[in-house]
Amino acid sequence: MSNKNTPIKKCLFPAAGYGTRFLPATKATPKEMLPVLTKPLIQYGVEEALAAGMDTMAIVTGRGKRAIEDHFDISYELENQIKGTSKEHYLTEIRSVITKCTFSYTRQIEMKGLGHAILCGETLIGDQPFAVVLADDLCDAPGKGVLSQMVELYKKYGCSIVAIEEIPKEDTNKYGVIAGNEIEPGIYMVKDMVEKPEPEVAPSNLAIIGRYILTPDIFNIIRETKPGKGGEIQITDALLAQAKKGMVLAFKFDGQRFDCGSIDGFVKATNYFYDKETKKEEATKKATGAK
Repeated sequence: MSNKNTPIKKCLFPAAGYGTRFLPATKATPKEMLPVLTKPLIQYGVEEALAAGMDTMAIVTGRGKRAIEDHFDISYELENQIKGTSKEHYLTEIRSVITKCTFSYTRQIEMKGLGHAILCGETLIGDQPFAVVLADDLCDAPGKGVLSQMVELYKKYGCSIVAIEEIPKEDTNKYGVIAGNEIEPGIYMVKDMVEKPEPEVAPSNLAIIGRYILTPDIFNIIRETKPGKGGEIQITDALLAQAKKGMVLAFKFDGQRFDCGSIDGFVKATNYFYDKETKKEEATKKATGAK
């Protein structure tokens, strides 16, 4: 267990996967750079982390992922080209992100699972609690972002937390699934955690999605974790070991989540954010009396 008074300032983004479900689009473009409207998936995640008080983004990449590093950097040629024109405002958001955050990168040389990817980020994180965002799980919350909600919970309990949502029972073999005792509305103390169980043996229909807050002892636990489902080092196995030693919470967050690792989820997210932006523009026009 960690010190709950330690502020969470770092967010880890495992971004080394191949994105095979989006081939051939992801042959030369990282899946984290696929755009929903005009922003790549990973920028949504970084902005969510920034809103939750984190200013240090640690990104675990792989071969062919240079576009992520270039995105979170100044493009002098482009900036110079559009400076003083009507297009300059298009870069305002990303420029703000770059100014407010520090970005650091390391590589996952082999694809050995999410647990291994998180372990690869240890040199960037150090001995402090941190958040993890899987960029292809795109979340939108009506009030505070999902990570902001989780940070508040961490301040109360000071332990590792996973975000969960209810899913159809027949989909349990696509997710890590938890079982636990509900200690507050929507907050469960984890008793069991299984990676991609078949529906008939799943302990519940509460699935882990791509938002975590982890205490630094998780690194040593991952090191001791044997390869599990698919021969990979699973973060669910490490978290179950942590839950047995101390406490891990599962949190049913307030908000919507889109699985942008699937074409279906990606299209739904695009439509959702397009509708949201359109409504915002219409409200702005109405407020200012513009036509």
